Amino acid sequence: MEKKSIPRTEEEWKEVLTPEQYKILREKGTEAAFSGKLLHADKNGTYMCLACGNPLFNADAKFESGTGWPSFDEAIHGAIRQISDDSLGMSRTEIVCSRCDSHLGHVFNDGPTKTGKRFCLNSACLDLEERNVD
Repeated sequence: MEKKSIPRTEEEWKEVLTPEQYKILREKGTEAAFSGKLLHADKNGTYMCLACGNPLFNADAKFESGTGWPSFDEAIHGAIRQISDDSLGMSRTEIVCSRCDSHLGHVFNDGPTKTGKRFCLNSACLDLEERNVD
């Protein structure tokens, strides 16, 4: 099933996001390391795009990377798009939400798990939908 895109203007995004969220999600900013509300979250559930609610990562894909940002080793299939990012004099791969094109962070090939990936995200881009495990 194809996901519906979110056709919002930047003015509309400014109305629904806080200034910090807008700077990160829409202007490709970065929150300060070790400051994010979800850095140490260890609940069961699904990490969603804060801007549009798109499910991005399952909680069991989260790991402690020591970098200061929430890190995951695998995205939910079709949840993100990868874009070459040569800004700031570096060659990186940006990740954006496949539904609303909001900036989430970057992916690196230095993860310690079997995937070898480290999806490094800003907490300000995420919402955790908790799930009870019985």
